[in-house]
Amino acid sequence: MRTPKSFVFLLPALSGALLLTPLIAIGGDALFPTIRTDLNPKDQKRVESVTRPTTDFSKPEPFETMSGGAATSRADVNGDAFSHFSANITFEEEGTFKLGNALFTKLWVSAPSSTQASDGLGPLFNARACQSCHLKDGRGHPPEGGADATSMFFRLARPARTDEEREAVSDYWKLNFPDAIYGEQLQDLAVSGLAAEGRVQISYQEIPVKLGDGEIVHLRKPSYSVADLGYGAMEGDVTLSPRIAPPMIGMGLIQAIHDADILGLADPGDKDGDGISGKPAMVRDHKTGELKLGRFGFKAQNASVRDQSSSAFAGDLGISTPDNPFDHGDCTKAEAACLAMPTGVQQRLGPVEAPDPVLPLVTFYSENLAVPARRDIGDKTVLKGKELFYQAGCTACHTPKFVTNRDASNKAQAFQLIWPYSDFLLHDMGEGLADGQPVGVATGSEWRTQPLWGIGLTETVNAHTFFLHDGRARNLTEAVLWHGGEAQKARDAFAALGRQDRSALLKFLESL
Repeated sequence: MRTPKSFVFLLPALSGALLLTPLIAIGGDALFPTIRTDLNPKDQKRVESVTRPTTDFSKPEPFETMSGGAATSRADVNGDAFSHFSANITFEEEGTFKLGNALFTKLWVSAPSSTQASDGLGPLFNARACQSCHLKDGRGHPPEGGADATSMFFRLARPARTDEEREAVSDYWKLNFPDAIYGEQLQDLAVSGLAAEGRVQISYQEIPVKLGDGEIVHLRKPSYSVADLGYGAMEGDVTLSPRIAPPMIGMGLIQAIHDADILGLADPGDKDGDGISGKPAMVRDHKTGELKLGRFGFKAQNASVRDQSSSAFAGDLGISTPDNPFDHGDCTKAEAACLAMPTGVQQRLGPVEAPDPVLPLVTFYSENLAVPARRDIGDKTVLKGKELFYQAGCTACHTPKFVTNRDASNKAQAFQLIWPYSDFLLHDMGEGLADGQPVGVATGSEWRTQPLWGIGLTETVNAHTFFLHDGRARNLTEAVLWHGGEAQKARDAFAALGRQDRSALLKFLESL
């Protein structure tokens, strides 16, 4: 079991080696404190006490029902369980949330259009609305049977090739480099008169896995390719990394976790020898260039909800915002027909297709989608499953709880005891889950620990149970069995359980 610790950050050198150098700002001051700066000594002790991992599994912990603290939604559990606003925002903020919701569900159209406040889609895109991918603010899925790929897409990237490019990655100015023709993301849709970039193709190989009690579980190993490339071949060293849309709940609370509490869980060199080497992702703020701690995205490539939102506007919708002002989305110089298409910029509304306050409203909405309350926390089987979850070592990465920053920008997220079950660090998950695509400091086999809150309501909200970054797992059992690398011991402990104990652990996860 890891406990918070102070450590020296490891920064990648240009050669790919590691420098034992404290991470400091240009001015010489520590950029990321390793102790909380928002608490007095008395409150610090209170926080340490309340977030200490439990050892008593005979009953629920205090406030365990309230996964999102005072912001938790206590609404009836149904298909809208992920779409409620934080319970503790003000009446005025409820209005702001509803305006953000209207923009989140808004269908954008191609330019020129008579609906001038809604045009500018694409010209190449993956969806016409944020809600198209995050259906009911929940989890996306791979294309299954006749389903389309709207909530799944391919990230495209190649590694650095020159000293200049390697330096840009080392200094955190670049995460990786796009394909020369198809850019950073494969867009499988296009406006009228323009060819789409290509079509996602997936094939699966069934792999039998024998569990400790003799039960056979079949995992499906995916292979990915692109059909019907519209503009020629991709570069030879470009990797395809599939992504399904993650659920939207609790993002503002994640943003409000103090940097020191996440960094205190990191152990890049595995100094304690437990086999867990959580690594923080350092990224640049999209607008200011300031170095920050990444915590959003499957590889923690974004530091804030606003950065995550502006990236989605640009890559998924092809809509420009003040933070990403390019009006042709992910079109590249090689896609001349795309660059020749009209844009949705209306000078009377501003210099971009989605001028303020569009991005701030969508950001506020995304920050305040409430985490649903836990269910069945006192059930004996759930408590047994919780104990097994701890015993298996799952909490080494899926950290159960935090107390958020007292100085959070929104009072609704400040000083809340929350239960996300994630450390928000990068971990090597082994060859089985590797996509081969480095993203900033994340290697091709490293992923951010995904928060587990709300995971048991996936089927209720989205009518499916596809998990992991690409939806290959068809249920929670398969999701656990795909864990490797730093999670191998925990995975093996789960696989060794008898049927009754495995069912208990799964019932615990379904209560989250």
